[in-house]
Amino acid sequence: MTRTLKPRSLPRARLRHTLATLVLAGLAGGALAGPANVDGKRIEKVAKGGEAGNWLSHGRGYDEKRYSPLKQINDGNVDRLGLAWTHKLDIDMGVEATPIVVDGVMYTTGPFSVVYALEAATGKLLWKYDPEVPRPMAGEGCCGPVNRGVAVWKGKVYVGTFDGRLVALDAAKGTPVWTVDTVLDHAKSYTITGAPRIVKGKVLIGNGGAEFGVRGYVTAYDAETGKQAWRFFTVPGDPKLPPEDDAMAMALKTWFGDGWIKWGGGGTVWDSMSYDPELNQLYIGVGNGSPFNYQFRSEGKGDNLFLSSVVALNPDTGKYIWHYQTTPADRWDFTAAQQMTLADIKIDGKLRKVLMQAPKNGFFYVLDRTNGKLISAKNFVPVNWASHIDLATGRPVMLPDADYAKEAKLISPAIIGGHNWHPMSFSPDTGLVYLPAQETAAGLEAQKEPLFLPSKAVVNIGLNVPDLPEDPAVVEQISQSWRGRLLAWDPVKQEVRWSQDYRTIYNGGTLATAGNLVFQGTADGRVVAYAADSGKLLWQSPANTGVMAGPVTFEVKGEQYVTFMAGWGGTFPRILGPLSLAAKVKPESRILTYKIGGKATLPPAKFDTLPLPPPPPVTLEADKMPMARMLFNGYCANCHGLNAVSGGVVPDLRYLSADTHAQFNAIVAGARADKGMPPFANAMLPEHMEMIHQYVIKRAHDLKAELDKAKAEGSQPAAK
Repeated sequence: MTRTLKPRSLPRARLRHTLATLVLAGLAGGALAGPANVDGKRIEKVAKGGEAGNWLSHGRGYDEKRYSPLKQINDGNVDRLGLAWTHKLDIDMGVEATPIVVDGVMYTTGPFSVVYALEAATGKLLWKYDPEVPRPMAGEGCCGPVNRGVAVWKGKVYVGTFDGRLVALDAAKGTPVWTVDTVLDHAKSYTITGAPRIVKGKVLIGNGGAEFGVRGYVTAYDAETGKQAWRFFTVPGDPKLPPEDDAMAMALKTWFGDGWIKWGGGGTVWDSMSYDPELNQLYIGVGNGSPFNYQFRSEGKGDNLFLSSVVALNPDTGKYIWHYQTTPADRWDFTAAQQMTLADIKIDGKLRKVLMQAPKNGFFYVLDRTNGKLISAKNFVPVNWASHIDLATGRPVMLPDADYAKEAKLISPAIIGGHNWHPMSFSPDTGLVYLPAQETAAGLEAQKEPLFLPSKAVVNIGLNVPDLPEDPAVVEQISQSWRGRLLAWDPVKQEVRWSQDYRTIYNGGTLATAGNLVFQGTADGRVVAYAADSGKLLWQSPANTGVMAGPVTFEVKGEQYVTFMAGWGGTFPRILGPLSLAAKVKPESRILTYKIGGKATLPPAKFDTLPLPPPPPVTLEADKMPMARMLFNGYCANCHGLNAVSGGVVPDLRYLSADTHAQFNAIVAGARADKGMPPFANAMLPEHMEMIHQYVIKRAHDLKAELDKAKAEGSQPAAK
């Protein structure tokens, strides 16, 4: 074919496209293949041990095992792993993407849904696509403008953008082929942070936004044209209107009143999906209720299907097949949107087709994926909201102290979960699941009357604002009790085989390989490898920043590589800034790729510290300061951290300059919307803006006193 090509006869744009296609195809060692030449047959081979050198889908295969049969890098030589290349991403915020690697080309994403295509062996940038998400939208999602990656299919790359678009890109050029708007109601804060999946020529995508009062759904679009094929809602619509389908008619019977119509309902499918080609069943993981407060949402009655559920659908039609609800009547933000791993494992001497999930509620579930029946469940972290899961009914046995409707209760896990979005992996060699777990607890207290109405950039969960103490010594005690842990979990015996402890929560996803290895990034800025069978630490290297995403491994021209997407951000450092400071890292977004004998070097880590400007005087009366604190934590903590202590992802307001103090109310109203600061002019009164400003000033004085004391004692402050 290359001999018959006549470049001079082609238009210039067509020539560039043809040459780019041939270059990308040449990386794969096959000039006829073309870039991103992936279909269902190739992805299905993964489950049978094929496509060893590639990472074709989000969990590598449709079964989401995150296991690779590659073993050139193994427990005997992993200590020789060195950096092969690094690529700096454009924006230093949270990075959560799983790279897709196809025939020598890597496709991945960074903050604000920017897509990168690179040579997988060298890191050379082939193209970049910026969907130009409006920067003020950063405050319209719970966890920042993160993105968990792309999908590829027959020469196209698909990305869901933070502002709710689904975009198909030409894999050779990175230019849009088609774009669709997935948002049902633009008056509400719908976002996309999850990676698309592609099944039988349909691109599947859900949305985020439950904390902002949206109604959840998942949609399938034709991969070639972008035409909508079907949509499945996860919570019912207005009870005054006919339900969309039989599933919504069934769900409607489990909701009461009409509070969820006003407050949104929630149930967003913001992350996990998996697929069994043999059964032709698509599995979606459904999120929490909106608001969290069960009394506001459903009069304190009913299971509220399909919140916090695993739901099986027919991928051809979107029709309901079965469901299993991990947390009926969810009121704790116990999403079931965490990864669902499919495997065939022997239980009681019989090979079972199972689906495994470790949702936020702290229990590890093994389900029969043919019908959704519960096989076993056991808590993998300390829990106090339920005593156990009743195997006869499949339901949790709730403890009395779990109900915070009448008085505040300390709940474990906290709303950040016993396991968050960070992906787990399963090794068929060891039979173990490698689970990024976390031990947390926090007080919950129901609002008696709604304080914050649903609106863009304002979280409304129906709870009183979390009362994290301001005292640094108390914060340190709480921080010490929030621990991260990597568990090697036996899903048959439902017990821990081995574990590794971490100082903080929010450690990265895992990768298991046939080389008897488990790879993981850590919140404290490392990339590590453990022996899969014993848990022995075999290798570690600095990453300069917290690593949250799940790593991948691939092969190019006979050489194996391991890639980590590094970048600190998300819920923990944004909202829980005072607790996240224990990680001692700054946001720095990079792709880090390693190989045996790699000689590349990592630039020094960023540890820039600014002097604290002299704060202006506090003028607000002391008896009004608690109200000011509540307003700050209700409106501002979603980005700037509880009690005005930032985790470093966005500016720490205690360090404002004199000029910024002078412009404070104007900035809050919208004067810096073009720089990413969401406008609040329509969400709060001017007097509330001033009260919030006074609280920020008060917290700057608190920090100054703490720094002065530490300087006098020759020690480091507990928080800064």
